[in-house]
Amino acid sequence: MAKAIENYFDDLRNTRIWRSIFRSGTGSSTLHRSLAIQQNVFLHLFSTKVRRRMLSFNATWYLGTLTFGTFLILVSTGILLMLYYHPSVPQAYADTKDLQFVVSDGLFLRNLHRWSAHAMVFLVFAHMFKVFYRGAYRPPREFNWVIGVILLLITLFLSYTGYLLPWDQLAYWAITVGSNIASAVPVVGNKVHFLMLGGNLVNANALLRFYVLHCMILPLAAILFIAVHFWRIRKDGGLYHHQSEPRTMAVQAAAAGKADQ
Repeated sequence: MAKAIENYFDDLRNTRIWRSIFRSGTGSSTLHRSLAIQQNVFLHLFSTKVRRRMLSFNATWYLGTLTFGTFLILVSTGILLMLYYHPSVPQAYADTKDLQFVVSDGLFLRNLHRWSAHAMVFLVFAHMFKVFYRGAYRPPREFNWVIGVILLLITLFLSYTGYLLPWDQLAYWAITVGSNIASAVPVVGNKVHFLMLGGNLVNANALLRFYVLHCMILPLAAILFIAVHFWRIRKDGGLYHHQSEPRTMAVQAAAAGKADQ
């Protein structure tokens, strides 16, 4: 029975339809494994091989991965919250209260989204601090450092735009203060203030703009830059390890050569 099933899958892998989808073929060799990763739209973002020390546990273990994990939690919980929310002034606050007291597990869902947002902001800052402290922003990774800074700004904008959606007193006055600070920018301050709110006051226009930014524009931008971020990690030689970097090895070799002389 097991042999028949194995033969069936072997025949399936040799069909034209299967080969048109999975072009790397079958096999367990290093070549086939590399082709399976390079020719996959999702897996090609990651390295074919990684250093063993990069997978070991340390004090700042997988800060980038943890940040991405919180982003996935935010996306999944955000989609569920959108099913019970209307971005309109009469209804937004009522929907927030319904999530707390009426919807089954709605309070848990909202708190999971809120605390994941706090955790993501903290983890992004911690990840950036680690990269800066270890010098992982230096060539050839300077472009990926810029991408990381952009992702940091997107994270902060996501947090800020989501602050208004409950439409309570805390949200209203927080956005009022933030928009007034933006209006104090020389020359373009008033235009930025008007662009943020869709008017001169925090009203229905501001709520709708923040909703579209928070639920559509900024998440799509984050997904795009996360994909570029992962791709550049692979193109730049994998995760950073100081002792294995070409520049470090060249300096060590030069020092060893002088010592031999």
